[in-house]
Amino acid sequence: MEGSISNYSFKQVVKVSRTDRWEVYRRLQELEIPCQCQTNQELTVEVSNIATAVQVWSVVRQLNAERQDLIEILEECWHYRYHKL
Repeated sequence: MEGSISNYSFKQVVKVSRTDRWEVYRRLQELEIPCQCQTNQELTVEVSNIATAVQVWSVVRQLNAERQDLIEILEECWHYRYHKL
């Protein structure tokens, strides 16, 4: 499909606190998501598809979400996976 987002790649600045920036950067590197983070600079991520965007969102959310919210999400996933069968 011409003009779809899957044909494009763009750089996105990820707004995270200075203390979390390197942790997010290292996790994105582990996921093999192209990103850059220089000293005293913002974290920039190359987003080439929707899966990458979701992964970036998930990494950042894990740092910003309350512990109880993350527990509830895991419980819902577990319930859906094992009780839907």
